[in-house]
Amino acid sequence: MDAHTREMNRPERLNESAGAAPTLAAEHEQLMTEVSSRAGVVLSETEQGRWPILALRELVDYLHLEVLQQVVDEEWLLFRSAYHAPEELAGLRRDHLELRLAIDLLAQAAAGGGELSPQQLAVTTQDLLARLKEHLAAEEKVLATAGEPPRATTSLGGHPHEWYELTQGPVIDLDALPGGPGFDAVLDRLVRMKPGETVEVRAGIDLGPMWQQLCRADPGGYGIALLQNGPTRWRVEVTCRPAT
Repeated sequence: MDAHTREMNRPERLNESAGAAPTLAAEHEQLMTEVSSRAGVVLSETEQGRWPILALRELVDYLHLEVLQQVVDEEWLLFRSAYHAPEELAGLRRDHLELRLAIDLLAQAAAGGGELSPQQLAVTTQDLLARLKEHLAAEEKVLATAGEPPRATTSLGGHPHEWYELTQGPVIDLDALPGGPGFDAVLDRLVRMKPGETVEVRAGIDLGPMWQQLCRADPGGYGIALLQNGPTRWRVEVTCRPAT
């Protein structure tokens, strides 16, 4: 897929070509769908009295990387341009703080730092879902102006949530991501690798600059294996080395 095709296939481009600007409601709906799907697996296991180790980690990872990033994008891109009474935006910011605290509680449980039972974890997860859904609806209502729905953060330069599935697996295809931002998203994923984890990156461009930048950021922290060296396709295997 060439650069022009990738650019035209970006979600915001597809919406523009259809004659509709992306909305915050659509962005929120996507977030709720993804969070609810992962939370559903957690709740299914807790109903059977099991501690959902992997499912909880997957939920917490998504909450950290997507929901909290959405919070940052909204405050930076939307709140600053919204013409509302200070107390209205202050209320939304308080909601954001409460969401962060709720996510931190789940993160502690996922790390084994909490003492929640499966039943207590289920209640905590359900509470987060209800709180998130209520907040997103309130945010859309507050940020709407003159009867017009608020625009999505992605239309203003925010983080596209479609990238999550494209960057979190063991194989990442850089060609599926647009230009410079896609390069940065993949680099961010590699920096967050866990010790011993291996990720293969594929692209139609030379990946040398990426792994050089990665190794400069953490000399000796990564092992690089060149699997395919052009001329039309490059494949690089990156391994995060355990700390010495």
